[in-house]
Amino acid sequence: MTTRPRLGLLAKLIALLLAFTMVAAACGGDDGDGGDTTAGDDGDSGDDGDTAGDDGDDGTVEGSADENVVEGEGDVEADAETAVQGGTLRIAVEAETDGLNPTGNNFAVSAYTMAYPVFDPLFYFDQDGNWFPWLAESAEPVGDGSSWQVTLRDGITFHDGTPLNADALVAQHTTILNDPIISLAVKPNFPAVPIEEQVTKIDELTVQYNLVRPSAHFPANLTSQLGMIASPTWLAAVAGDESLNQFPVGTGPFKIDTRVQDSSTRLVKNPDYWRGTDDIYVDAIEVFITTDTAQAAEQLAAGDLDVVITSNPDATITLRDAPGVTTIENLLSGEDFAMMNTGQPPFDDLRARQALTFATPREAYGELIAQGTKPLADSMYHPDLIWNNPDVVQEGDMPERSGPLVEAYCADFPENCSDGKIDMELQFSGPSTTQTRTIDLLSSGWEEFFNIEEQQLPQDQHITQVATGQWQAATWRQFGEVDPDNAVVWLECAT
Repeated sequence: MTTRPRLGLLAKLIALLLAFTMVAAACGGDDGDGGDTTAGDDGDSGDDGDTAGDDGDDGTVEGSADENVVEGEGDVEADAETAVQGGTLRIAVEAETDGLNPTGNNFAVSAYTMAYPVFDPLFYFDQDGNWFPWLAESAEPVGDGSSWQVTLRDGITFHDGTPLNADALVAQHTTILNDPIISLAVKPNFPAVPIEEQVTKIDELTVQYNLVRPSAHFPANLTSQLGMIASPTWLAAVAGDESLNQFPVGTGPFKIDTRVQDSSTRLVKNPDYWRGTDDIYVDAIEVFITTDTAQAAEQLAAGDLDVVITSNPDATITLRDAPGVTTIENLLSGEDFAMMNTGQPPFDDLRARQALTFATPREAYGELIAQGTKPLADSMYHPDLIWNNPDVVQEGDMPERSGPLVEAYCADFPENCSDGKIDMELQFSGPSTTQTRTIDLLSSGWEEFFNIEEQQLPQDQHITQVATGQWQAATWRQFGEVDPDNAVVWLECAT
C-alpha cells in the first residue's frame, strides 16, 4: 500500500483506511481456499493491481517497525492537530466487484475498500488480532459456546433512517442464507433448522446465534463481510431490483454518492454518523478501478492519486523510490499461490498433485515475477510467526520427478490424459499483466507433463467459480490474518 501526503486529508482517517485494506487483504475478500498448494510461492498468483487472482491486491503494504513491515519515505502518523478539514481521498484499486451488497456479492480487496466506509461491521479486530464490539455493544457465549448472544448499541440508524435493531440482524442472516454463494460460508456453522431457531430474537437489541457446535471465535466471523450489516429496508428493495446492489445502505461514516461500474465510485461523508464526524476530516472518497496498478503507481507518484493498494512488484519497485511517497510493505499480509481442487479429477489423485508440484518453476517465479519484492513461501505462515513449522518445505524445480508420476497416472486414467500428458484447466482472474506473466511462467514448467487449458475470468466470476467447485487448478491469494484462527472458515472441511 502506498500513500502520498495531501493537504486537507486527515491522517487519522487515512490510517483507518489503511487498516481496512490490510484487513481486506488478509481476509481475501472472502476468497476461499480450495486444496493443496502447488507453487507455494508468495507470488502474485492472482493479481497485479490488475485484476487479482482473486483476493484482490493485497497490497504493497510497506510498514512498521519490524523487519516484515518496512516503512518507506514519508510520515504515516501525521499530527492530528495539523490535519485540515475537507478534501477528497483518491484511491486506486485493481478490480471491480459485481456489487456492494455484503449479503449477495463477492467481496475481495477492491470491494472492501469501497464497502468498509459504508458498512460498519458488528465487530472489528485490534492490532493484536482480538475482536472487539463495534456496531455491537457486546457478545457473550451461552453455555458451552454453541450459542452466542449479540447485543447492539442503542440509537443507531441506517443511512435511510431505518433503525438498527434485532430485526435487522435476523433479516441479514435470512438474506445471506438465501444467497447461493455467500451462504456457503454460513450454513455449515448452523444446524438445519428454521431460521428463527438459528437466530433467535431475545429483545429489541439482542439476538442469539445458535450454532451447530461450540465456537470460541464466532464474533471474529462477523468482522468483515458477514458482519457488515445492511438496512433491511434496502435489502427488501434489492430483492425486487438487483441494480440497487450498486448503491448500498449501511450505517458507516460514508454514503454512496455516485457509482459507475468498471470506472469509479464516489463516497461522501455521512453527517449523521453515529460516532460523530469530528475524526472524519475528508469530505469524500473516490475509488478508481485501475486494472494496471503499475500505471496507478505512476499516477500516485505524479500526485494524481493519494492511495494505491497493490501487490504488483513493478508498482512496488516504482513507488519505493518515488519522492514524497510513503510506502508500507507488509510481508505478513497474505500469500499468493496456485492451488488444486482435490475434490475432482485429475487432482483427486496424489500423483497428479505431486507431478504439478515438482514441475513448478519456483526459483524462476521469485526472480522473474516477484522480482525480489517478496520471498517464496513454504506455507501460509511466515517463518517469523509462532505457527510456522520449519519442517514444512514447499517443493518445486524437480521436473525429473514428474514424468514417472504422470506416466503412472495416465496408465490408470487414460480418459483424463492426451498424448501422454494429464489434461487440466487452469483458472485465473484478469485482465492482469502480472497474472498473465505468472500463468505463462507456470505453464512453461508444467506443459511438458500437462495439457493446460487456460481460463481467464473477471475477479468476481473467478471467486464464484472457485467457491462453487467449478475449477481444477487456480491461482489465488489468501490468509495473512493477525490470528490465523480467524481464517478457519476457509480451512474447515464443512465449508
